[in-house]
Amino acid sequence: MKSLVILISGRGSNMQALLEAGHPLDSITVISNNPHAAGLEIARRYGVATVVLDHRSFPDRETFDIALAEKIDACKPELVALAGFMRILSDRFVQRYQGRLMNIHPSLLPAFPGLGTHARALQEGVKIHGCTVHFVTPTLDHGPIVIQAAIPVLPDDTEQTLANRVLTLEHRIYPQAVRWFMDGSIRLADSRVEVMHSSINKSALYSPELPE
Repeated sequence: MKSLVILISGRGSNMQALLEAGHPLDSITVISNNPHAAGLEIARRYGVATVVLDHRSFPDRETFDIALAEKIDACKPELVALAGFMRILSDRFVQRYQGRLMNIHPSLLPAFPGLGTHARALQEGVKIHGCTVHFVTPTLDHGPIVIQAAIPVLPDDTEQTLANRVLTLEHRIYPQAVRWFMDGSIRLADSRVEVMHSSINKSALYSPELPE
């Protein structure tokens, strides 16, 4: 029995991309720390089980994480996917699901960990930006990388236009990373991820483009 748990806090666009991917799973459960998360209603429309665990009802992060782990373990998932889950998880929680806890981050890690990635990318004047799917470790946004996708930063990009373009990439690579994991195509060793039976795009991306 293949089971997936998705953790959300808000609109759940990456959650929706995972649901629309049509992975052959026996069960999917969406858990939110925010009872007003828009993604909960989306999940229900897809016929997916939902659980609300309001972090504000707990005295501290560790207590919340213990309760969250109990809800997750009841689902017996192969993988726990963070999809806009806006809570920093305790080290004990992360270690509990080591190698089974995946996240999508809107930057080309290790560049721009944390929040405000698109604004920071524009401020630093980077020419190439993107997103990363990685395994979660106790060090924030520094886990082993599964897949990345990149786009050029355009001269007229704003924080919002850049975010929208990167989000399109997120919706493509996160479902693929989950599919690889569920298919057993991911091998994690020495803090590096090998994706078996996959090819590498050897073409270079230049931004600005080189002259002919």
